[in-house]
Amino acid sequence: MRLIAPILLLLVWYSNIYAQTVSVENFQTEYQVHIAQTARPVKVDGVLDDSTWAFAEKKSDFFMKYPSDIGRPANKTVVQVSYDDKYLYVAFTCFDSGKSIIQSLKRDIGHLDNDGVGIILDPQNSHTNGFFFAVNAMNAQSEDQISLGQQDGLTWSWNNKWFSATKKYNDRWIAEIAIPFKSLRYPAGNNLWGINFIRVDMSHNQYSGWTHVPTNFRIYNMGYTGALIWDKPAPDAGKNMVMIPFITSNIQGDKENHEPAKAAFSAGLDSKIALSSSLNLDLTLNPDFSQVEVDQQVTNLTRFDIFLPEKRSFFLENSDIFGEYGIPGLMTPFYSRRIGLDKDNNPIPIIGGARLSGNLNASTRFGLMNMQTGAKGNYSPENYSAISINKNVLARSVVKVYFLNRENFQNAGQKKQDPLNAWGRNAGTSLEYLSRDGKWSGWYAFHHSFKPGISSQNNYQETGLSFNEKKFTATIDLATLGTNYYTDMGYVQRINNYDALRDTTIRVGFKHLYTNAAYMVYPTGNIIARHTFKAETYSVVNPNNSFNETDLTLSYMAEFNSTSGIKADVLHNDLDLLYAVSFTDAKPLPVTNYKYTQAAVTYTSDTRKLFSYGLTYLGGQFYNGNIHSLIGTITLRSRPHFNLIVQAEYDKLSFPDPYGSSELFLISPKVEYNFNTKVSWTTFLQYNTQANNFNINSRFQYRFKPMSDLYLVYTDNYFTTPFMLNKNRAIVLKVNYWLNL
Repeated sequence: MRLIAPILLLLVWYSNIYAQTVSVENFQTEYQVHIAQTARPVKVDGVLDDSTWAFAEKKSDFFMKYPSDIGRPANKTVVQVSYDDKYLYVAFTCFDSGKSIIQSLKRDIGHLDNDGVGIILDPQNSHTNGFFFAVNAMNAQSEDQISLGQQDGLTWSWNNKWFSATKKYNDRWIAEIAIPFKSLRYPAGNNLWGINFIRVDMSHNQYSGWTHVPTNFRIYNMGYTGALIWDKPAPDAGKNMVMIPFITSNIQGDKENHEPAKAAFSAGLDSKIALSSSLNLDLTLNPDFSQVEVDQQVTNLTRFDIFLPEKRSFFLENSDIFGEYGIPGLMTPFYSRRIGLDKDNNPIPIIGGARLSGNLNASTRFGLMNMQTGAKGNYSPENYSAISINKNVLARSVVKVYFLNRENFQNAGQKKQDPLNAWGRNAGTSLEYLSRDGKWSGWYAFHHSFKPGISSQNNYQETGLSFNEKKFTATIDLATLGTNYYTDMGYVQRINNYDALRDTTIRVGFKHLYTNAAYMVYPTGNIIARHTFKAETYSVVNPNNSFNETDLTLSYMAEFNSTSGIKADVLHNDLDLLYAVSFTDAKPLPVTNYKYTQAAVTYTSDTRKLFSYGLTYLGGQFYNGNIHSLIGTITLRSRPHFNLIVQAEYDKLSFPDPYGSSELFLISPKVEYNFNTKVSWTTFLQYNTQANNFNINSRFQYRFKPMSDLYLVYTDNYFTTPFMLNKNRAIVLKVNYWLNL
């Protein structure tokens, strides 16, 4: 706690010395592109022979974004825009001198590591939310929504129909794009939009943008958009109604639970209904997620449950309106994986659901969701409701409020349930401040949980401050979480403590202080792009303010211009263990104080090569024993069709008698073949001795029309001990059809 004041003074001093040289308030004066209506529709074929492109304004002076934001990119990019009553048209001419580097033809691969282009749109010019459309040089599309709190990158989970074509020439490649206005949500009458364009040139490992976005911010940062100036107010977006019926048939058996193989057939419906130009209603009936990729398994050497990301598209779309409260991945009141999955990640049937989301006005964003699950075994039907309102204030700040509710409907005849399981509710509010230039951010949040018979220690509060500049970043975060703070629709990593001696779980609240500071150096040579020196601390105290744990990490990272890099870490942990913990089959480690230090080094090779690899070694003390870990990734490509990625982890834990030792293996090869941008086949194998599971998941996908797919999925699970004893298997055929009404 005593470190906070000097760190704050250091931040203020540093910000005064290293002030931004570009005034972000004047960005849309300095960066403007004018758009005029075309007399006839543009043929999207990558040729640019339409008369529209002979007259449309050209923008070509792109700025470097990565690995440095100094100077201009090696290859020139020219971008043009136009529109008619239905579409926004964008044309890119990307000059190069060689073959484009395309890692995959898979849809929603994103904008990283592939030669490609992208458009960032902010139709409301709010500098907080928007859209990102990207296409690589071989026409693999990706699209997503952008939100203010998107710190962990894009998920590419938002789906909509748009059109693109690319064509390769000797000294350039062309991308031609048509985005339907009805796919966007914006108020009528606005003749100024926020916009930016990006170019990825992998032969030089350069990311560039039309506006000069500082290298310490993401390329899609909404605070650094230029101005798209319309010759007249943008056309009315119109109402967009989409129906997506689907059918599935499957054969599955569960030997582990003595259930014979049986065939089943089901059908369902998803729909997207535009209630206004800025408000959308999503409905799902009997949803099926069999086509979703399986979770990537990890070795868990912590004392707590791990966080697995959501992958189901219905919950990912517009998820930021509900999921960006608290600290996502650590403690958050809303975690959509709680809906339709049990604690072992087995599916619980979802009968249906609805989500209403969009903008009530230019400064207010709204989300309302309701999901109903069915019964399965001992699981009773449940209803999940969520409402969230975001109000933009100041230049780029937001005030948020939310309410969550879970109701359990116990079936007649079931054993009387735990009263705490009958229902659970959460409510809270937060203020998230972000300066106009994005350099300063601060936050305060208050969360409250409601449970039968509980009226104390049921709050969660958090406050923090962050500074982000090109050469220096720092963050301070303080949080207090009560022992009785329940999140029936959320996730809190440290609240549940497993006692290995008594085989039970005990809830213990905590208070934490997290700090980090990083200093970056940008050499002028051609070898290293950036040096990063970083220090992190994470300290935890118990509810009575007694000491629990402190982690200190010192790290150095060098990023090379070739995309390769090296990182070294030193980690020190000081822990007063609350409950016995076990990492082996022997006697659990006793409750006492542990101090241990580890070191790790990581090297990643040039990812642009057909063969690339990454290797991490970690070794040192671990509680009262020792640990040696080796983690590796090997990638073999035959661009752009074939990818073989093999990930492996070996952990050796050695403790003094009588606490035993353990060796853990996790091997995960993944084979992907993209026949073209419409047809792909992916097989993912995972051999995990810690989970005693060997999983096979193989998926064939055929996009027979835009946003309409056929999936054939085979999944199989075996024990690793005894080896290859089958647990369960299934084969699923799913067909969905995207129908615009």
